Amino acid sequence: MTLTATALLEALHGVYAYTESDEISVLLPSDSGIFDRELEKLVSVSAGVASATFTHAFARESVHFDSRLCLAATPSLVIDYFRWRQSDAARCALNGHCYWALRKEGHSVAAATRSLEGMTNSEKNELLFQRGTNFNETPLWQRRGTGVYWRNVEKQGFNPQTGEGVTTSRRRPFVDRELPVGDSYGAFIEQFVRPEAARLGKSS
Repeated sequence: MTLTATALLEALHGVYAYTESDEISVLLPSDSGIFDRELEKLVSVSAGVASATFTHAFARESVHFDSRLCLAATPSLVIDYFRWRQSDAARCALNGHCYWALRKEGHSVAAATRSLEGMTNSEKNELLFQRGTNFNETPLWQRRGTGVYWRNVEKQGFNPQTGEGVTTSRRRPFVDRELPVGDSYGAFIEQFVRPEAARLGKSS
């Protein structure tokens, strides 16, 4: 999924991509003019890029992604959206670990699903703990999702005309598997929503 998220970030000229479970969210800059901001084009191209990338890289059979657009009127709503998706990541991860723990014990799909219905998070954590898994010690990316964003990377080169070494800077996608959580994640997202405020070290 991180490879697919990276492909979408590049294809849509996004500033941040976030993936958890089987979904990907891409943040476009507020002044983005890609595809003349045509909704149908954005939806069809993003679904196509995701489907093609994932199928080509991982699947033995073709995989089909759907796509939708979320329009947020204020920066705060954008931040809330990504915090909401990260909260969903923890829920999905906990459910997934519990489901497969039960399946490994011989429970059918229906039985495992039924067993988890109505369980609280603490009960699910206890279910895993009794089977030797501390959910809080699982990899961070499983509980918080993964972010992809641009970073400038310095590369050492050589100028054949002068015979001197040169340093160049290239923008490359960076995969972040150790995202912060809660208010810290909100502050992290703000740098992509309000880049000018982030550079000045303050919020507007």
